[in-house]
Amino acid sequence: MSVAVLCLTPSAKLMAAHLARGLGADLHAHRGAMPLEGSTEFVRLGDRLAELWGSRDGLVVVAPSGVVVRGIAPLLEGKLVDPGVVAVDALGRWAVPLCGGHERGANELSRRVANLLGAEAVVTTATEAVRDLVVGIGCRRGAPMAAIREAVDAALASRRMDPGRVRLFATASPKRDEPGLLELSRTTGIPLAVVHDIELRARVRVRRTAAWRRFRFPSVSQSSALAAGRRTRCILSNFRRNSVVVSIARECSGWWDSGPEAPSTAPPRP
Repeated sequence: MSVAVLCLTPSAKLMAAHLARGLGADLHAHRGAMPLEGSTEFVRLGDRLAELWGSRDGLVVVAPSGVVVRGIAPLLEGKLVDPGVVAVDALGRWAVPLCGGHERGANELSRRVANLLGAEAVVTTATEAVRDLVVGIGCRRGAPMAAIREAVDAALASRRMDPGRVRLFATASPKRDEPGLLELSRTTGIPLAVVHDIELRARVRVRRTAAWRRFRFPSVSQSSALAAGRRTRCILSNFRRNSVVVSIARECSGWWDSGPEAPSTAPPRP
């Protein structure tokens, strides 16, 4: 996937350079953000987007989403041909796919960006809405994909959960390059979210586990599952199968699960 990273402001240029290295992308910086080693200068964002539009599969723009929307609006042709465009805020908190979600890889690109920054990918396409499970995985170094998948399947089966409900696999940053986890994600098509150390250490109930002794994390699988999703609730904690530990969290709706019971619309009983 050919990707370009564009940066507008001096405050975000180092983060943009980090993204470009991590994504293997070329780097483009606004004149006001120069000098930036290895980058190509531009004056107007809209003009540079137009120049890159037909030659890149993905565009990552470190700028407010409204600015990016105005820049790409005149260029949009259709979801099957437009490049995947991801907007990132200057503090690296959010990676938002704006077009080309599934068809052109913007959803996956936003997750790659999020994993590099310790950010959250804000994916809003319809298929995400029916998947509400986050599966956190911890494993020994070099654990094979088959063993990891067996543990995940067994954990889901232990709670009679449909694998089709899994939206994300999640793990801690020291496991970001674990071959078995990466292969599991590729094989199943379920994205792997890498949770930043700060998020894991923010889990309030710290237990003196192996993960704590080695990484100062309370638990790789449980903390990752809880931190990778939104409004998560743990429904299976530290399920062990050989060298793999699996936890499962369910994402809840803020307006439904935490609000008062919705009135019934069924007709009254006679």
